[in-house]
Amino acid sequence: MTTVPDPTSVHAWNLVRAPFTSTTWRRTAYALVALPLGLACIPLALLGAPTARWQRGLVHRFLDTEIAGTARAGGLPHALLAAPLNLITAFITLYGWAIVPMNLGWPLRAGDDYSSAWGGPTFAGAWAFHAVLGGIGFLLLMPWVVRGLTAVQLRVARSFLS
Repeated sequence: MTTVPDPTSVHAWNLVRAPFTSTTWRRTAYALVALPLGLACIPLALLGAPTARWQRGLVHRFLDTEIAGTARAGGLPHALLAAPLNLITAFITLYGWAIVPMNLGWPLRAGDDYSSAWGGPTFAGAWAFHAVLGGIGFLLLMPWVVRGLTAVQLRVARSFLS
């Protein structure tokens, strides 16, 4: 009898595969889009727009989670109280993903003096250090960081929008 591996379990293959899945990039998009949408929803909710429905739609589209609720329930409180979390999430997500190409392309920003760089004093050692730890390391780490941050965002959305 053949057993099918659980796709949600953490194995070495899932660690390597995670940066290249659509789930990772949908969660990354949610982490970045939730801040401007949430900020736009504050004045729009005061004008009577159905912002809770829009926010639930964003959660459904990017996080594949259905949140049941009425059209107007919780839109303004969610937008107000989730704004700091959305700001922190967007900052960490942007910075973390920016570290990957920044370190893979380390020679482009290194300048002439790499003797004091991490991994130096040789050029090859400094580049290898930055590429492996900063580039590939963050490439493998960021999907899990984004997953954790968006899980917190989802919990806040469920508590206010349902």
